[in-house]
Amino acid sequence: MTSSFGFWDYFIFIAYAFLILGVGLWVSRDKKGHQKNAEDYFLASKSLPWWAIGASLIAANISAEQFIGMSGSGFAVGLAIASYEWMGAITLLIVGKFFLPIFIDKGLYTIPEFVEQRYSTTLKTILAVFWIALYVFVNLASVLYLGSLALETIMGIPMIYGVIGLSLFAAAYSLYGGLSAVAWTDVIQVIFLVFGGLVTSYLALNTVSDGQGILEGLKVVYKTVPEKFVMILDKSNPEYANLPGLGVLVGGLWVANLYYWGFNQYIIQRTLAAKSLRESQKGIILAAFLKILIPAIVVIPGIAAYVMVNDPEILNSFGDTGLKNLPSLEQADKAYPWLLQFLPTGLKGVAFAALAAAIVSSLASMLNSTSTIFTMDIYRQYINKNASDKKTVNVGRMTAAVALAIACIMAPLLGGIDQAFQFIQEWTGLVSPGILAVFMLGLFWKKTTNRGAIVGALASIPIAFYFKVAPSGWSDSPIFVDVPFMDQMGYTALLTMLVIILVSLNQNKGKDDPKGIPLSKELFRTSPKFNIGAFAAMIIIATIYALFWN
Repeated sequence: MTSSFGFWDYFIFIAYAFLILGVGLWVSRDKKGHQKNAEDYFLASKSLPWWAIGASLIAANISAEQFIGMSGSGFAVGLAIASYEWMGAITLLIVGKFFLPIFIDKGLYTIPEFVEQRYSTTLKTILAVFWIALYVFVNLASVLYLGSLALETIMGIPMIYGVIGLSLFAAAYSLYGGLSAVAWTDVIQVIFLVFGGLVTSYLALNTVSDGQGILEGLKVVYKTVPEKFVMILDKSNPEYANLPGLGVLVGGLWVANLYYWGFNQYIIQRTLAAKSLRESQKGIILAAFLKILIPAIVVIPGIAAYVMVNDPEILNSFGDTGLKNLPSLEQADKAYPWLLQFLPTGLKGVAFAALAAAIVSSLASMLNSTSTIFTMDIYRQYINKNASDKKTVNVGRMTAAVALAIACIMAPLLGGIDQAFQFIQEWTGLVSPGILAVFMLGLFWKKTTNRGAIVGALASIPIAFYFKVAPSGWSDSPIFVDVPFMDQMGYTALLTMLVIILVSLNQNKGKDDPKGIPLSKELFRTSPKFNIGAFAAMIIIATIYALFWN
């Protein structure tokens, strides 16, 4: 085993880079006699087939925060962190059945556009600003930081150079080609990330079983650290604050998943680019199937790394290499990059290409969606309502470039955070409950008014901060409560819904807000009847299963 890149590692990685850039630039080219318009750039000409949508959804979702962050959580927490993935698969099916028909029927470019049709331009702008800030300062910055951390751990590349290199790679094709370049290269990216992830899982499990293979490796890992396979954590577990027992199944994780998969621009945008509703739903089903498999390539390696680090015999067999960048409970995010050191020549290049694919595909997706929201919901709304297609596309490119530059400045400032996956979830959780409340009531309660939604969206931030400040040292005060962040999201969503309901009922006795846009009968004709009984039954079954699992 060696920690250095060999010829074939460099060859495979460089070939991967040229392949992605080549395909990205090829699909980005302007067709003869046709100049790229807004629909081409932001929605890939609405021509994506189901398999491209499914692959692109997973490539956009699986990033450094999964490969590195979730592997780190696997190292520190165990298989319980896979709840995000498996519940995400269920959420995808809910989104495909209940939400997509509405979004595609309305011909949306962005999720804020739905807010404008249902509520008002003012609320659309508020949420658009929320999303842009979240994408730039949390999502883009954290993905760049984690990717650069991997480059630094594996190859010794200084973080600042890693940040610049990854950002330039993602920008090289996504800024010019838009969603079409992002989606079609994602098909290639997802092949690399799945295959490369499986290679790393195989190596880790084969190592802990002393060369006896994957199944024997799983048996060894389970026998050695059975506590890492507990799915429902109790309060005695040090990671309870991140995964609060049954609250995972019936509380805040639903807020995180419904927001992420149903109302998150950089995820939902590729479903809006489908040839048809049917193609979009088939793509959602493919993505849900792949989500079930993801823990095998991102969580299991982290658990195996924990076994390897705590087994002196295995650790000593690696020599000095095994002691470099050693992961620990305090620096759990080093687990995945540490494992990559031990892959044989050739496979190391494949695994590293998989990691790069995960990082670059997510960066490209976030950049495209940030530019889409700014261009369509702010620039064309307030700055240049009559912008030509050429001008609109150019503004989208410039917006993505500026967002990337800001993220590059922010990324190194995240140094020192542990379990970055949890960091991203916590800070996203400040915004997502309020947005989810606005959408859910807007979709399923006709009496929700524009004023109620605006008050609720603005109130959700101080409500979220009310719960978040307690762990910072104020929890001894009788005014504040100290609850896990996932419960914070659940409470914030419920309280925000209550605020929206009270304001809406108080205003004109539940009639339409005269200052807002009247409720559209056409909109609600396409709204599904939400089967709350079936939803409750699903939660009960999942809870019983979890109890028996323990």
